[in-house]
Amino acid sequence: MITVLINQVAHPLPTSATLQDAIDAAGVKPPFAAAVNMQFVPRSAYAQHPLSANDQVELISPITGG
Repeated sequence: MITVLINQVAHPLPTSATLQDAIDAAGVKPPFAAAVNMQFVPRSAYAQHPLSANDQVELISPITGG
């Protein structure tokens, strides 16, 4: 198991976890943008982007209003 921070909350994930696993663990629904360690990751790469212990994942939903 590894621990990653998802929106500043620690989550245990399997050692072989990908960004998609982190998204699933967080329960975030589209639309959102994802970054790992402050680097944007395109949606097409979520399932292939490996995570390491202590990675910081940010899942950012758009805010509407004016």
